Amino acid sequence: MEAELAVLLGLAIVGNTVFGVFEGETAVWRRLLKWGVVVGGTLALYRGVGHAALTLPIALGAAGLSFHFWWCRRHGIHPLRATPRRRYYELRGWAWPE
Repeated sequence: MEAELAVLLGLAIVGNTVFGVFEGETAVWRRLLKWGVVVGGTLALYRGVGHAALTLPIALGAAGLSFHFWWCRRHGIHPLRATPRRRYYELRGWAWPE
């Protein structure tokens, strides 16, 4: 289970560092739910399939990353910097900070 926890920690660190700018106004409960599903699903799956459970966070991450890049490019948003920021906030339905 150490490998699974290490991968989940790595995903959390890299994901939050690189893509945290995209979650600025996201509700805390949604962010907690997302990580709860990934961590809980991986650890629950580990009991049944062992280290193959690592495919869950890797597959979810790959799917999310693919969708993220597609969505950003489709809407004219830089996929790593979330710029132009005002446009990104409008697309997400968030109020622009004054």
